[in-house]
Amino acid sequence: MVVSELASNISALRSEVAHAGIKIDDSERRRSEYSFDASNYRVKPTAVAFPRTAKEVSLLVRACSRLGIVVTSRGGGTSMAGNAVGSGLVLDLSRWMQDIGEIDEEARTVWVDAGVVLGELRSHVQRQTQGRLTFAPDPSSLTRATVGGSIGNDACGNHSVAYGRMTHHVLEVDVVTSDGAYVRASRGGVRAVDSADLHSVQRASELTDQLKDLIQHNLASVRLELETIPRQVSGYHLGQLLPEHGFDVARALAGSEGTCAVIVRAKVELVAKPAATALLCLGYANTVESARDIIPILETSPSAIEGLDALIVDIMRHRRGEESVNSLPDGSAFLMVEFSAESLEEAAARCAELVETVQQSGRVLDHAIVVDPVERGKLWRIREDGAGLSSRRIDGKQTWPGWEDSAVAPENLADYLEELLALVEAYDYTAYTYGHFGAGCVHMRLDYDLRTDEGRLAFESFTRRAARLVVQHGGSLSGEHGDGRARSELLDVMYSPEIVSVFRAFKHAWDPEGLLNPGIIVDPVPFTDALALDSMPMPAPIALHRNEMVGSTRLGSIIRTRAQVELESPFVGNAHACIGVGRCRSTTGGFMCPSYRATKDEKDSTRGRARVLQELVRSNGNSLQGWKSPEVRDALDLCLSCKACSSDCPTGVDIAEAKSQLIDDHYRGRLRPFTHYSIGWLPRWLPLLTRMSSLANTATKLRPLRRVGEWLGVSARRRLPAFGKATTIRASVREAGFVDDAEVLIFADSFTKAFRPEVIPAAARVLRSSGKSVGCTPDACCGLTWISTGQRDGARHRLAKLIEKFDDGTDRDIVVLEPSCAAAIRDEAPKLVGGEASARVAKRVKSFAVAVDQAITGGWAPAAPAPQAAVLQTHCHEHAVFGSGAQKRILEAWGTPEITVSSSCCGVAGNFGFEAEHFDVSMKVAEHSIVPALNAGGVEALVLTDGFSCAMQVGQIDANRESLHLALALDPGVELHQKDSSPQT
Repeated sequence: MVVSELASNISALRSEVAHAGIKIDDSERRRSEYSFDASNYRVKPTAVAFPRTAKEVSLLVRACSRLGIVVTSRGGGTSMAGNAVGSGLVLDLSRWMQDIGEIDEEARTVWVDAGVVLGELRSHVQRQTQGRLTFAPDPSSLTRATVGGSIGNDACGNHSVAYGRMTHHVLEVDVVTSDGAYVRASRGGVRAVDSADLHSVQRASELTDQLKDLIQHNLASVRLELETIPRQVSGYHLGQLLPEHGFDVARALAGSEGTCAVIVRAKVELVAKPAATALLCLGYANTVESARDIIPILETSPSAIEGLDALIVDIMRHRRGEESVNSLPDGSAFLMVEFSAESLEEAAARCAELVETVQQSGRVLDHAIVVDPVERGKLWRIREDGAGLSSRRIDGKQTWPGWEDSAVAPENLADYLEELLALVEAYDYTAYTYGHFGAGCVHMRLDYDLRTDEGRLAFESFTRRAARLVVQHGGSLSGEHGDGRARSELLDVMYSPEIVSVFRAFKHAWDPEGLLNPGIIVDPVPFTDALALDSMPMPAPIALHRNEMVGSTRLGSIIRTRAQVELESPFVGNAHACIGVGRCRSTTGGFMCPSYRATKDEKDSTRGRARVLQELVRSNGNSLQGWKSPEVRDALDLCLSCKACSSDCPTGVDIAEAKSQLIDDHYRGRLRPFTHYSIGWLPRWLPLLTRMSSLANTATKLRPLRRVGEWLGVSARRRLPAFGKATTIRASVREAGFVDDAEVLIFADSFTKAFRPEVIPAAARVLRSSGKSVGCTPDACCGLTWISTGQRDGARHRLAKLIEKFDDGTDRDIVVLEPSCAAAIRDEAPKLVGGEASARVAKRVKSFAVAVDQAITGGWAPAAPAPQAAVLQTHCHEHAVFGSGAQKRILEAWGTPEITVSSSCCGVAGNFGFEAEHFDVSMKVAEHSIVPALNAGGVEALVLTDGFSCAMQVGQIDANRESLHLALALDPGVELHQKDSSPQT
């Protein structure tokens, strides 16, 4: 179908469903966002729709059937096999179809919409049943994968040796067929959801008869070739239709990858939540050796047996620090074996018994039995973060799926791995290996070259040989992720022509016109087609040239011209690094991505933005033209520049940096928005405003001026801070002291001086009490507000001046009181300014919390009495650059018994929350974490906000709630109390 015909059909589709209020989005930006999943493939859809109900799905699919538009249903879009992309209409069921029904605790069942995220379902079930029940399947994408998508792929997870695949937890599914019938598949057959819907009644009857006839005519081949190993996910699960399995149509649809019907609801089974668990980690010399112990381990009935190799550990250590992997025993490959029991003692005893058993083989080098929940969580994170973190080698080279999901019988795993790893070596690939070893499933990422003809030929050759290899070992091409575009073409290597023809007949019964996710499983597209990297250029590093000396100043040798810092790559920032893992779509845990959590729109996720920026490379300026393009501006508009993605994204995508670059390029030489001069240049205005603080503070309360500010872009609803007096600021800096030979330097940044000057001497007193001599640094500016508003030359100039002042030939700590400023010097200075001086200065910079945490580790204890309760809000930039654990560790060491942690962005994020157009989203972001934390902590709790933006948001949420910088809380000379505060008008 030609492009003009597709566009015409989409226009007709839009007209057909307009009466139901269904919007069809065929914008360039939206199509870019949905051109990818987490696989190697890129297929640009014609349009995307976001149905809210099963009825809307039925209307859309029925209209598409009449118009000949192919349909791809999609959940979290985390498919690694390419089964969530399509050329026609993409139905995103994850945005609105998120209803969870009433739990039947006696029957242990619940009905859920297809768009419900697995992790949210699990949490909901545990809350509603007071921890008695849970939902078992737990793939590593638990926090963003949806029920519908997980049924489509037949997902499993770490505990599949105990709980099996998604297939084993599906009791009934409500689906929409390709002609719009709304039917329920279950054990025994198919029936209409609504008996008054005659079309659906007739279609259900036809399907039941056709499927019964199909299985009766193929009993022998189905019994011989299907359901032979625990993780035989490739193809259709037609073994579930056998009489001995009760003709279970619901389970037969599991793993069908959206090719037969659109799953809209499911009745799933729940399981008892284990009372206690203990984890045994076993160290081996290599992965093959670890696999040889699988069978004796399985005989002890553990709830999980997961494997990983040293390369995964090395990446975790590189990206998360030594502390993230220091619980592992010695070894170059590891098995993580979990036992569930009625008590920790019993679970630990089972671990100890297994140690005695496996030590008889002589293969185990070391072991660790872990019962502490925190340490156990650390170990599981190594395994669970493996897929994302291994997407980029330590040297920066990317790795890819493609042969990431094969499976064999557990008893054949070691021999299969031995030959598979030899094949990998023969192609000179590097393999990052991990997986569900107890079920014989191997996950593997390889550093293919998918950009060049030669590299793609090698990829094709390797994949075909790997397919033959796994079949020789009696295995399956896919053990969890499905066949998709990656493996469907290879099904005839695994199955006989008879079974392949049965697959085709099964698909035809459900979808006679072939409109649902075509090219997958049946009549497959070649696995080398539509590769996203085909002919794409390699990203290149920033050119780090040094400018010539300007006069005789040292500053001139640091500042570089704009031409010298342009990327030598066509990509914007490092958006090219996004591979679609989708962690930015998580609604719990971590700081990323606050705007997505507020809107639940793919365009506001880190992934959605990165995909749009990746399309800039393909567009050649025709459709997406940088910040000029409405598509790009719309994608990046709600980015708070919180930088959480730079640390939380497994591939390290930094959208804040990309946004800054694009804004900088667009407005160069042009008039900018007012907020770029007001908020963006605020450190420039602060010396003047603090000299006339009384007048400035009065002016900020005048309604006419606030309305003018609103018109100019500064929100009239945002409470504005009170400017400190210049005399008070000077006194605070003097009190902190200017000691040339001080062991620690406090950097009194612009915001702390202007709005919280009392923090400066308090910080000095605290640090001195730890036994250090302390001095206050000279005036300087890190250029943070220039960076966030895309004025990178201005930021570069200020950072260069700061570096010139701070690079004093010492290695003494520079403690920065405003965490966002500390992060700017640590992270941005080496990138914007470059050179050895910026690296030296960046290395010396610490946030105040990090400095105190280190002092406590060294034996110092706070003299001030510990608060009985505290609410902690870590600044996003501090989380991204320094981590978010320091403040909590300080409070624990201090002796605070009740600590409530706000684990996401507060919603202000510098200038974002002050801008009129973003105020509502800013407050919506606050509802995700800081508002619940304040409510949970109680009114008497100490509220810690080292970040000035975070302090402003607390005051916005509750005008009578005071928050303090950690320095004020620790200073014994400062009384902790709630100050009288009233909102500004």
